[in-house]
Amino acid sequence: MYRIVVDSCGELTEEMKKDGHFRSVSLEIEIDGCRIRDDESFDQADFLRRVSESPTGPKSSCPSPEQYMEAFGSDAEHVYAVTLSEKLSGSYNSAVLGKNLYHEEHGEDRQIYIFNSRSASIGETLIAVKIQECEEAGMPFASVVETVEAYIASMNTYFVLETLETLRKAGRLSNLKAFIANTLNIKPVMGSTDEGEICQLDQARGINRALEKMVQTMLAGTKDCGSRILAISHCNCPARAEAVREKVEKLAQFKKIIVVDTAGVSSMYANDGGVIMAV
Repeated sequence: MYRIVVDSCGELTEEMKKDGHFRSVSLEIEIDGCRIRDDESFDQADFLRRVSESPTGPKSSCPSPEQYMEAFGSDAEHVYAVTLSEKLSGSYNSAVLGKNLYHEEHGEDRQIYIFNSRSASIGETLIAVKIQECEEAGMPFASVVETVEAYIASMNTYFVLETLETLRKAGRLSNLKAFIANTLNIKPVMGSTDEGEICQLDQARGINRALEKMVQTMLAGTKDCGSRILAISHCNCPARAEAVREKVEKLAQFKKIIVVDTAGVSSMYANDGGVIMAV
């Protein structure tokens, strides 16, 4: 028996939601005094409206150690948690504390491991899928950990946003860079560093050209496409995500391509019209 706990920045597909092995632990979002729980009650349309009207922008708070401790309690002998990049959120540290609390109260009755995704959103999803693949293949706990850590090290995350305002308001982008980008319609192609921080990889005038560059950058950095799953998440722009999928399929053959809509925290950072890819 095994359980895979994913913080709510990681989108669970409908198939994963129905699979009893997965559990989501919710972050919370605060915007202008309104607290929103990132769970099945999240209303993306209402949230995006609030974001567009907010002078300060939203902020997120990670799950408590107690939430993680509760999620680790089950009949599973092997428990894994996948969290937002440690460089972007306190979720990883909170999960580690939750693990320690669990062992203090219940002893060493099960093995628990916390994965720092060094990613976010759909990147977390891919890691959870990889964990399940390893478990279903009958790997021992230590081998699952080793294999998935190697997988995380090989992963890359890319994204293109319609607007940089949320990143600016969150202090992750300078006012000048955001102003120039918005004024000149420059769309940066962003990615994650090996440590899980946000970096700029390229840029283009207009969203469509930026998405094309994102696809080209992703393919240039991906080996053995046929053996890998590509995941795409989008914030309220299914047609744009589908166009990205079609563009990829014309250029490469992946083992599988997953497309999902962003949940709460991913919607906060991607904002209306943003597209994220992980592979």
